[in-house]
Amino acid sequence: MRVLSSWQNSSSHIEKLRFLIDLCSSFFNFGTSFSIVLRTFRYNFTQSNFDLSKFKVIKEVYLNGNNLIEMKNDNNITYLVVGVSGGIDSAVVSTLCAETGLPTILVGMPINSSPENTRLSDLQISLLTTKYSNVEGCHIDLSPVFESFKSRKAFDKMFTSELGFANTKSRLRMISLYQIASSVNGIVIGTGNKVEDFGVGFYTKYGDGGVDISPIADLYKSEVRELGKLLGVPQEIINAEPTDGLWEDNRVDETQIGTSYDNLEWVMEYGIKKWEDGLDLTEKESIAISKYVDFNTKNKHKMVSIPVFDLKNNNIIWR
Repeated sequence: MRVLSSWQNSSSHIEKLRFLIDLCSSFFNFGTSFSIVLRTFRYNFTQSNFDLSKFKVIKEVYLNGNNLIEMKNDNNITYLVVGVSGGIDSAVVSTLCAETGLPTILVGMPINSSPENTRLSDLQISLLTTKYSNVEGCHIDLSPVFESFKSRKAFDKMFTSELGFANTKSRLRMISLYQIASSVNGIVIGTGNKVEDFGVGFYTKYGDGGVDISPIADLYKSEVRELGKLLGVPQEIINAEPTDGLWEDNRVDETQIGTSYDNLEWVMEYGIKKWEDGLDLTEKESIAISKYVDFNTKNKHKMVSIPVFDLKNNNIIWR
């Protein structure tokens, strides 16, 4: 069903927000075909000019399938389960889940985390549990579990990859979310954005990438921030420097990737085509494209299906 006219006929930001929330609510349906294509008509390389009052945000939205009540009954789903990190992505997703009216469990899972990340996570959970009667919070300190894992003799003496340990933190959180979801007939809601999930693959395979539904995976980081503003996410969470929270030196995403999310958005929207067309690039643009291509290439295995050996045709296929 084409519903773009509903967006265009919405006269206020509040009406537009309610429309978008209703769409996201309908997304929590295993039988639903859902596609959001977000495009702005203007983009500045150094800053995203995302403004709902000036640009057509949603180009096309297609929805079909059962309503939430049918989904809940047909799939025996009782709860939505969300890990809340203290960042903007999980803040937006947790708020959207709260807005569905379905029972929602928000989980804070510090693992030797910085006090600031833990504070922002606790803040978001506290705000939503206070505002929404269908939301409950859960705090699980996984630091002792991680330290016990890390201290095993094989990991302490032989298999000591720091990147491996960082990813283990993400996988421990995934295991915890699924333990909760399994106990309450729930599903785990993903919090990855478009750049992370489909651009540079900046997530942990079978960690924060292990989810049942990804409601904001077609939104750029700048778009998630703007949606956060409309949803009333605290400004300090919106402004917080993006970080995966997996490193005890509190390194941020931009340091790890080597360029900003705004630059990566430009690459995905315009830069790759500009590069492929052989057009002149500034030094800044060249660096951003180089970082994007590097991460996209080495993390491609995360973003495609698992290769399977096809016995009949004696080759490798991706299903």
